[in-house]
Amino acid sequence: MKPSPAYLMENGEEALRLDVKTDPEVVRRQAAWCGVKPGVRVLDVGCGSGRATSILRDLVDPGGAVVGVDYSHERIAYATNHYGQKPGIDFVIRDLTNPIDHLGQFDIIWVRFVLEYYRRESPAIVRNLRSLLKPGGCLCLIDLDCNSLNHYELSVSMASILSKLMAALEEQHNFDTYAGRKLYSYLYDQDFENIEVELMAHHLIYGTARDADVFNWLTKVRVIVEKMEGLFTEYPGGAEEFLREFERFFLDPRRFTYTPLIMCKGTRPG
Repeated sequence: MKPSPAYLMENGEEALRLDVKTDPEVVRRQAAWCGVKPGVRVLDVGCGSGRATSILRDLVDPGGAVVGVDYSHERIAYATNHYGQKPGIDFVIRDLTNPIDHLGQFDIIWVRFVLEYYRRESPAIVRNLRSLLKPGGCLCLIDLDCNSLNHYELSVSMASILSKLMAALEEQHNFDTYAGRKLYSYLYDQDFENIEVELMAHHLIYGTARDADVFNWLTKVRVIVEKMEGLFTEYPGGAEEFLREFERFFLDPRRFTYTPLIMCKGTRPG
């Protein structure tokens, strides 16, 4: 059994960041599109802090159940402690890069903001998940496209280093900046039926940013820059100056930031 690739965003505040950035109303709308309703059994793949799993559990009640899986012992412990006290919700440790077994079958499998961290393994992950669906069950893939690249107005130096940074993350950390545009093909290649796709904005930030967006973005950029500090040797002022510049940019109400989100769902043939 091969080990899972190291998680790009691993840091001491990651469970908190995942909690803060999860918007319950957005999760409910996306879950409704995926067919989550009372009585169904749902697998939340890459459940992280467990907040979205808890929202899904409320949506399947009465009569349904949700299982959240993640390979991080720390985040499964966090999810269990914070959200695992209700009936109909369980959290288990599984490595997505290996077959996921002993969980039974599901009416819906929910994969939100996960495949972007598995650029090379994503097709195999989708193939493995297919076997966990009941015939007629729905696999719902949700991810970002052009991740972290759409900002106005960045300085020339910031825009240049940001493009280089995202390219380096793909090469060195298996991150997929363009995960969203690949979701349809993943389902098509596994012979899913009734495939549907929706495109919308995930980040759409202008004017004064919400506290949750400020915390999420500044934490995310800081963690990534610390891991890729060697890329900033020729940046004026180095990595610390880039972080200061990005914070000034992000807190400026003139700033405009957006990220496309793509949702794709398909059913397993009966």
